[in-house]
Amino acid sequence: MKNKRNAGMSKGEIMNRLATSKEDILAASRELIKENGWAAVSIRSVAAKCSVSAGTIYNYYESKAELLGATIESVWQEIFFHPEDEQVFHDVTTCISWIYERFKYGNKRFPGFFSLHSFAFMKEGKDDGKKRMMRTWGHILNGLCEVLKNDHKIRPGVFDENFTEMQFAEILFSLMLVSVIREDYDPSSVLMLINKTLY
Repeated sequence: MKNKRNAGMSKGEIMNRLATSKEDILAASRELIKENGWAAVSIRSVAAKCSVSAGTIYNYYESKAELLGATIESVWQEIFFHPEDEQVFHDVTTCISWIYERFKYGNKRFPGFFSLHSFAFMKEGKDDGKKRMMRTWGHILNGLCEVLKNDHKIRPGVFDENFTEMQFAEILFSLMLVSVIREDYDPSSVLMLINKTLY
């Protein structure tokens, strides 16, 4: 059965559609954000960037909201996840310093991505985008929690059932997000808190 979006398309147009992947579409969306911010991302602008028809984009994403949700996740993944250079941290301070460096990279690569306006844009009425963003944040939080559990320099008795590693990870991540919104990429205050609290 033919896809209704393929109806009336020539063989060449269908081949052109097949030559475009989700990865190409998301890469084009990230470039549009880098060049002109969130407002630049639409089905038509991404299609133009990929040199395909809008129908081609609709073959992968049913709406602009779905495209934006996937783009949000892909931006976070570009900032934090590099399988070829997987990071292993043995202490919390090294991990926090690395996260701040990645936030700094993200701000430089995608100007305005971490602004209050953008956070509101990602949350208000963008359920898919919010879910994807929270999934990425959860991945970062879980990783930070694991580092807290495996940092042998942390003095005994700091964490218990009333004050867990995850609770402290959430506090640290909240502080980091505030720093990022303020465009303050100096981790020294957070590192001082860690040193006084954990070591």
